[in-house]
Amino acid sequence: MKKLLLFLITIHLSLFSFAGEGMWIPMLLQKYNIEEMQSMGFKLTAEDIYSINKASMKDAVMIFGGGCTGELISDQGLIITNHHCGFSSIQSHSSVEHDYLTDGFWAMSKEDELPNPGLTVTFLKYMKDVTDSVLNGVDESMTMNERGKLIKQNIKKIEEEAIKNTHYTAVVKPFFHGNQYLLFVNEVYKDVRLVGAPPSAIGDFGGDTDNWMWPRHTGDFSLFRIYADKDNKPAEYSPDNQPFKPKKHFPVSLKGIQEGDFTMVFGYPGSTDQYVPSFHLKMLTETVYPPLIEMRTKKLEIMNRYMNQDPAVRIQYAAKNARVANSWKRWRGEIRGLKKLNAIEKKENYQAQFQKWAQQDKERDKKYGNLLDHFQTLYQKMGDVKLARDLLLEVNFRNGVEIAQLASMFSPLADAFEKEEVDPEEITELKETVKTNVQDFFKDYHQPLDQELTSQILKIYREKVKPEFLPPIYTLIDKKYKGNYNKYTENLFQKTHFINEQVTIDWIDAFTAKSIKKLKKDPAWELYDSFIRTYRKIYSQYQSLSLTNDSLDRIYMQGQMAFGADRVFYPDANFTLRVTYGQVKGYEPRDAVQYHYLTTIEGIMEKDNPDIYDYKVPEKLKELYRNKDFGRYGQNGSLPVCFIATNHTTGGNSGSPVINAEGHLIGVNFDRAWEGVMSDLMFNPEQSRNISLDIRYALFVIDKFAGAGYLLDEMTLVE
Repeated sequence: MKKLLLFLITIHLSLFSFAGEGMWIPMLLQKYNIEEMQSMGFKLTAEDIYSINKASMKDAVMIFGGGCTGELISDQGLIITNHHCGFSSIQSHSSVEHDYLTDGFWAMSKEDELPNPGLTVTFLKYMKDVTDSVLNGVDESMTMNERGKLIKQNIKKIEEEAIKNTHYTAVVKPFFHGNQYLLFVNEVYKDVRLVGAPPSAIGDFGGDTDNWMWPRHTGDFSLFRIYADKDNKPAEYSPDNQPFKPKKHFPVSLKGIQEGDFTMVFGYPGSTDQYVPSFHLKMLTETVYPPLIEMRTKKLEIMNRYMNQDPAVRIQYAAKNARVANSWKRWRGEIRGLKKLNAIEKKENYQAQFQKWAQQDKERDKKYGNLLDHFQTLYQKMGDVKLARDLLLEVNFRNGVEIAQLASMFSPLADAFEKEEVDPEEITELKETVKTNVQDFFKDYHQPLDQELTSQILKIYREKVKPEFLPPIYTLIDKKYKGNYNKYTENLFQKTHFINEQVTIDWIDAFTAKSIKKLKKDPAWELYDSFIRTYRKIYSQYQSLSLTNDSLDRIYMQGQMAFGADRVFYPDANFTLRVTYGQVKGYEPRDAVQYHYLTTIEGIMEKDNPDIYDYKVPEKLKELYRNKDFGRYGQNGSLPVCFIATNHTTGGNSGSPVINAEGHLIGVNFDRAWEGVMSDLMFNPEQSRNISLDIRYALFVIDKFAGAGYLLDEMTLVE
């Protein structure tokens, strides 16, 4: 019995309890975490982190845009986040004449700060457990659809009641696979202006080659400012708006870091799957990821070739290329990391013990005894459907066939003309919207690149999915073009009406109900329509399987928490505010290799290569280095650049503040080390490391490199 108990504890520890592991709910820190945090060196309280009664750290942390985190660093609404989080905004202001990606941008006064239509930041006002209200009326006899419908109705009522007579927004999110629900009430600010960004040679130094890697030497930061109305409330952009006055901003530390120091990351991690069965890992690593990697490899190969040939194309496709490369490299890292961790075997061992536990009790056996068999059957079906769904999205949406994406912009216009009663005002508004979208599209479009990419990825899709998932357009390619994808795409780009911006704009202006027939015969529309119709069929199957999976996950999560009743479980990430804590620490990526916790400017100079865009160090940075002109930001005759720690982070934590034991900002989180990217699925304490920009390097760049030291005057610097 003692041996069995010891084995169970070992299994539990291997799955759920590693130093640094966990993405914790801020309002529950007092109950579950604060004593451990303080034992690791944290000198503040749980209420200093999250409070609804006084200003706390939560009031200085925000959702930046749609998928990053940012933090306030002054009492005048100044935000720091990652360069890659601000990349799209920086790119939108860039041109060949004013290339802010290459040259950087610095507003030398508030009047010079650049507005960014559509960019928002979102602050959490409070969170609340609403599980009982969400599950009111729900019982186990309900079907999945009945249960889902009632929960949806309950959530809608809760959200509406929470923001009644306010300007706030609200969302209820599920936790622990639908076993718990929390309400989040937010405040959204809509006037966010670009203040500063280093050149890409600093902000994206190393490019895709260094992405997900350590050692890192990337100055991955950008600065924005929130503006509000005269009452400090959210408002649309107006030149009359004033800098936002926050309740809280982070003091910025110049003290530096040492290995072993306490670190806390506060932000919005996007998505993790810590508690899924082994079948999920098998599906990803053996069925889904390899074809996705192959398709993105081809996309990157084509993009990189055209971008290297033409500076204008490089600017147009910089953000697209970064989006494609990001997951491409992560998927490869996840496969490697899970294999090294023997993750599938560990999951299988845990499942064997879970099964024994379930069968030891009649009620448990009834509820959980067949659960793993159901999972196995489900995942056998789900792999092929998920692969088809994901690959189709790669073709039609995720920086795939751009000419088809352009054609799809006409869909709302066609729908409006097909209504029984056509509303002239609606048509006029739609035409203006479509024209704006088309202009934005052509600003970042290169037709020869798109044509070559279209041919290649259509071929890959055909080779990787089962025949029942092929869109009808492949019948045309087979019959008319004998399976020759180059000939098909040549014809497509010769015959389409979407070939340039002016022709497309003219068509929008002249579009009537009679134009619909012409639209539906356009080869670009035919390609889009063929794929979107197939996608709807695939999605229907995928949704059905996902609903079953969600139900099984919910029950399995209940079972795991009962099986591990002595443990404190943290919920999977779901883009809600979380705290993760750990310590500054190096690691060993492989045999006989030891990685230090800190990089310095010497590493930048070692990588310098004028012939490679990603490693071309700016001359001014070289001059500052030669003169050792590091000011008060240097340490031991050098300049710190980046550091690593054991904090459990994922996508969405880009831009998150890294806080020291005193609650001061010491860094800005921007990446994970490649050896540990599988931490979304299983955390490896030996190699899972978050990578952060040392705040001293950011201050150095702002002050010494950019000459924008006036920005430091509004910060609270801690010497």
